[in-house]
Amino acid sequence: MTTHFITFRDLTVSQYYHIFERASFLKKERRSGQYRLDHLKGRAVGVFFNKHSTRTRVSFECAINELGGQPIIMNLNDSQFSRGEPLSHSARVLSGYLAALVIRTYEESQLTELAKWGSIPVINALTDDRHPCQVLTDIFTLYERLGSKKLSDQLICWIGDGNNMANTWVEAAAVLGFGLNLACPEGYEPKAEILKRAYQENPKIKLTRSPLEAAEGATAVNTDVFTSMGQESEKEKRLKDFKDFQVDSNVMAKAAPGAIFMHCLPAHPGEEATNEVIESEASVVFEEAENRLHVQKALLEFIIPKLI
Repeated sequence: MTTHFITFRDLTVSQYYHIFERASFLKKERRSGQYRLDHLKGRAVGVFFNKHSTRTRVSFECAINELGGQPIIMNLNDSQFSRGEPLSHSARVLSGYLAALVIRTYEESQLTELAKWGSIPVINALTDDRHPCQVLTDIFTLYERLGSKKLSDQLICWIGDGNNMANTWVEAAAVLGFGLNLACPEGYEPKAEILKRAYQENPKIKLTRSPLEAAEGATAVNTDVFTSMGQESEKEKRLKDFKDFQVDSNVMAKAAPGAIFMHCLPAHPGEEATNEVIESEASVVFEEAENRLHVQKALLEFIIPKLI
């Protein structure tokens, strides 16, 4: 049976811990200069992007190369995807060429359709609704910092827009069982259906309008830009609506001792977080960025069976 990673619900708790342990090992190996593996030797992985990217694209290309594979890079607008070829056709064609398909696009339905008709793993590299690879990396970053402490005992704080990152944090909390406090302005909450299902599975998920309340006792304080890709025309309104949702030293002071500050990047210092917080000792934003590579190598290893 083909394993996909389109939403955070696609894997089990034990599978996530396996990926975390493997990512930690691969990280240590790479830092010692031993990062050329043969898991994907002689095989190609499609990296099809329809949105701008730095970290996701470069980390996936490097991950595929370091596993011995060949990334096939394509903009969806340069393919038959943009000319109306049925996804059911594309899925079966690409399954004959590739070991897996990594896609960054707008509508998540494209990924589910490709997964339905194809026979290779499909990885969600970001859609309008979810960003599971980033949240997987963020949780791994926290996992490494915690040592022997359980993820399910932690309290994560999300401040800002209820965007694709927030949606994925909600699903991750439902799957892994940690506490999650979200502080979002009215009208900017995560998707209602995602919240409703998660509430039923994890009573430790809470939504508030107060960043200070959300940060109280949190292990990690997390945020994202107020204006995401495709929302540029809303920037002026969003800056007004989010003016009380900036992560600053007062917010971080409410978090638990030793709490970390997280941001998926790119950041707009002075908007969603102060430069003081981004550059503080509590900040792990660049550690998160590096960890994208290690986690995605572990993910690719896990969902793409090695040829004997």
